[in-house]
Amino acid sequence: MVDRSFADLSLAALYDTLNPWGPGDDFYLGLVMSAGAVLDIGCGTGRLLGRARREGHRGRLMGLDPAAAMLVQARAHEPGIEWVLGDLRAREWHGEFELAVMTGHAFQVLLGDEELRLALRAVRAALVPGGRFVFETRNPGARAWEAWTPDRMREISDGYGGVVRVWHEVKSVAADGQRVTFTETFEGARWERPRVDRTTLRFLDAGTLDRFLREAGFGVVERYGDWGRGPFTSTSPEIITVAEPAAGRNCGQGVL
Repeated sequence: MVDRSFADLSLAALYDTLNPWGPGDDFYLGLVMSAGAVLDIGCGTGRLLGRARREGHRGRLMGLDPAAAMLVQARAHEPGIEWVLGDLRAREWHGEFELAVMTGHAFQVLLGDEELRLALRAVRAALVPGGRFVFETRNPGARAWEAWTPDRMREISDGYGGVVRVWHEVKSVAADGQRVTFTETFEGARWERPRVDRTTLRFLDAGTLDRFLREAGFGVVERYGDWGRGPFTSTSPEIITVAEPAAGRNCGQGVL
């Protein structure tokens, strides 16, 4: 659960160790392999697109991330992938991609209503007619943040024969339950003092997500509650959404 805003190279290098390849990655890889041109928004270390290229994807692959340290990791993958530093404001979008994805709960860093609206409009502008936008967000009904406690410390290799200890601590939960602020602490022998990152994530229920999507000209075509494509319920761990531009609607270029 490393926040992808990390600018520290030493922390970015730990991302894939903390977040090993899993069922969610397999879910997205299948989608990427079936699309000719793909935009990965908040691509992090680039492992999804890198894996797709290694497994034979020959179309256009672009990864977009605001953290330069993450893109240092990404650029170590297979050649022929476009890595762009920035967010959706990095360029104007004109119907370039068959598929846009936001993995690793990156959607939850869109905290404000207007920020979210602008992001969705930008994604829509980036898609060709019939293109799809696929993302996941944690279901607030599952209250995942209740497990983000210091007693659930993890130990991972630092890649140099040492150990890094990682733990989380929730600092605040908004009265409406939508915004959760927490710290993520990294402690290891290579650092004089622990590294602490403070992050706020937004938890939106399915109905609110759908309202924002409709405003941006999207329609939801598939929704799942887990990576096995199980049905979404009020207690599902994930809200996995497959959306596509609604026919006859044009919301213009996004500017986020």
